[in-house]
Amino acid sequence: MSDSFNPPRRAFLRSCAAAAAGLVASAPFTERLLAATDSLADPPVPNEEVARILKQVSGGRPIQRGHVSLDMPLVAEDGRVVPVIIETDLPMTPEKYVKAVHLIVDHNPDAHLAAFYLTPALGRVSLSTRIKMKRTTWVRAVLETSTGEVWAGYSRVLVSLNGCG
Repeated sequence: MSDSFNPPRRAFLRSCAAAAAGLVASAPFTERLLAATDSLADPPVPNEEVARILKQVSGGRPIQRGHVSLDMPLVAEDGRVVPVIIETDLPMTPEKYVKAVHLIVDHNPDAHLAAFYLTPALGRVSLSTRIKMKRTTWVRAVLETSTGEVWAGYSRVLVSLNGCG
């Protein structure tokens, strides 16, 4: 074997070692991201204000998980502009429809960030907006139907840069 093959092979091995070291170092961060998204348990209520908002929004009825798609980034590099998409597969007929969608950000100065009131004329629930987030926290999308059911979807977002001042 000639010496002309040694430098590329050594460079390749160094690159492999660096990549392996990077994977090992990022494993705890990756595990936290996956744990935040794969958790089937509802997030804990962090304080009395969020508990009061959830009680007011649900009217004391149980909040069920499901039928709500809350699409947000896992990591928001800038908390001043965090995209949010809320969708549901619930029907929008005159007999049964989503009449309200509430967006709650647990640790924001004003946790009840937005409320959207809908009619069956909308046809399909697909809301898109951008929000400000103060810090890493849970975001809750709570839907209330005309029949009194309350459904929710949750997302934990890691915020790198404070968006609330």
